[in-house]
Amino acid sequence: MEQTGKKKTTIVLFSGDYDKAMAAFIIANGAAAYDHEVTIFSTFWGLNTLRKEGPVQTNKGLLEKMFGWMMPRGANKLGLSKMQMFGMGPKMIKHVIKKHNAMTLPQLIELSQEMGVKLVACTMTMDLLGLQQEELLDGIELGGVAAYLGDASEGNVNLFI
Repeated sequence: MEQTGKKKTTIVLFSGDYDKAMAAFIIANGAAAYDHEVTIFSTFWGLNTLRKEGPVQTNKGLLEKMFGWMMPRGANKLGLSKMQMFGMGPKMIKHVIKKHNAMTLPQLIELSQEMGVKLVACTMTMDLLGLQQEELLDGIELGGVAAYLGDASEGNVNLFI
């Protein structure tokens, strides 16, 4: 990776919780606003944040299809890390976000892409969970641990969420 003189921030998004994913994208957008080069490396349950909301026609085996059915499809379908309350928690937090005119998680993701945040989906996890690139939002890069480590080794800020 070539040095540009910019500070670098990397975030591993492991969690598939709405509130934790929001925190990752708020930090990423803030760092990008401060002219950092930012990478979010999404792995395991964090990959659900990058999934398209609607079903995507793919050629998968039964086990991969089952994982796809069980996992939330997109940022709006994620649960909370606390106060799930039989599905009421996410509805309540989204109401509070709207009431305060704050950005929703899908809006934060879109903003991060506009600001040049590099969104990387972990290829090993995609293989394990049977996810395919066409199931992910447009503009998502694919990469493995080496790609993340290349960015993180030059990072001024490295976070695991």
